[in-house]
Amino acid sequence: MKFAFSEISLPKRGSLAVAVYADNVLSPTAKDVDKKTKGALSRAMTTSRFKGKPGDFLEIIAPSGLEVSRVILFGLGEPEKLTPLDMESLGGSLVKRLNASGARSVTVILDELSGEEFKANEAAASVAAGAMLGSYRFRKYKTNVEEASEPTLTRMTVSCKGSATARKAFADLEALVEGVFLTRDLVSEPANTLYPESFAARCMELTELGVDVEVLDEAKMQRLGMGALLGVGQGSKRDSRLVIMQWNGATGRKAGRKPLAFVGKGVCFDTGGISLKPAGGMEEMKWDMGGAGTVTGLMKALAGRKAKINVVGVIGLVENMPDGNAQRPGDIVTSMSGQTIEVLNTDAEGRLVLADALWYTQDRFKPEFMIDLATLTGAIIVTLGHENAGLFSNNDELSDRLFEAGKLVGEGVWRLPMSKDYAKQIKSPIADLQNIGTGGRGAGSIVAAEFLQKFVNDVPWAHLDIAGMAWSKADKPTTPKGGTGYGVRLLDRLIRDHYEGK
Repeated sequence: MKFAFSEISLPKRGSLAVAVYADNVLSPTAKDVDKKTKGALSRAMTTSRFKGKPGDFLEIIAPSGLEVSRVILFGLGEPEKLTPLDMESLGGSLVKRLNASGARSVTVILDELSGEEFKANEAAASVAAGAMLGSYRFRKYKTNVEEASEPTLTRMTVSCKGSATARKAFADLEALVEGVFLTRDLVSEPANTLYPESFAARCMELTELGVDVEVLDEAKMQRLGMGALLGVGQGSKRDSRLVIMQWNGATGRKAGRKPLAFVGKGVCFDTGGISLKPAGGMEEMKWDMGGAGTVTGLMKALAGRKAKINVVGVIGLVENMPDGNAQRPGDIVTSMSGQTIEVLNTDAEGRLVLADALWYTQDRFKPEFMIDLATLTGAIIVTLGHENAGLFSNNDELSDRLFEAGKLVGEGVWRLPMSKDYAKQIKSPIADLQNIGTGGRGAGSIVAAEFLQKFVNDVPWAHLDIAGMAWSKADKPTTPKGGTGYGVRLLDRLIRDHYEGK
């Protein structure tokens, strides 16, 4: 779908969308349209439940007095309470409604109104970004699609005062959305097409945007002592990979600044290994690489918008399969850090992958901070559902900044406790650590985070358990069913607000 911006004027073709405020107060453009249609808008509102609240929509087909095919009224409620998230939701909702109606183009008019929390041109960029997010579909493997289910909307024009500013703001947001789309694509791919080697090849495509990409094969990881990561993948015919992506966007005196580091769990398929998962729902384990998908999408977004910051993304890519050569419960592996790990459950594999990826990242890059993302535990879904990712950290400032960024972009995080009492559960009687706790099912997400903390070497660090957020079974205005792209916008906002250019 293509997006354009213009100064306010009524279109001569396609669909028209105009705003109505709380208690059915018409926006200036809506008043003009109501006059031209001899009160059609007012009559339609009177005979419906439309009240001008956020989320209210009312469609008027082929109104007399205009050349457009339909007029859509959308509610904005009280303008002084509007946020970018409200406008994104509006854009996404409009796309879904217009596709259902068979519309091909639409002009959305946003009038300036005193008291708005942000200007109409900023709101216009948010509407277009939300529409773009809501337009996403993963149709790569569909060969027989009913025409009625195909999207019809090909163009959206957003009209406002200061359209040039809106156009510039959207260009920045568009690069961010492209990063989200890459993450959604990666998470949606089946495991027979997305495996460590092919995932690494997808990462190599980012070199076209200026990202430096390096791929470590098993031989190189073996020489580095990455026994924890390699142990997970030893049962698969697909060799494991470690991918390092660097975006060096800082300039001037800041060019030599320590990078920000993001580390992702990339288990391209997780059977559980010898500790085999139940068959029901195992197909969903294709998205156990969601953390790596987010890191890759973030790197694309930062490079796409030419972010003025140095960032490194590291992803550990493996398959966890129950082959005759697979890791066994009771095996002991030696991590890159030198710490030995007793593997009591081969389905607690993501923390083993991250153990070596985290240690490698802090050891080589000496980053300002590290944030890892992983679909790590089912326990976090029991705790937080699908509304927030679990946040664990050794740094209060970083945690607070993540929480605030999450609120601003609608990708929530919630911090859970960590302490030595939880860490006691991962002490092994015959190795330095064991990969699951002694407390049964209790505090499973916390114990997993305590395990990861053993490999950050006191670097400021946060762990995001995104098991409940990487994949959605609900269709929302800006997030379709399937891969959500969670985390790309969260981390981009964190970088913009606190680190970029600072």
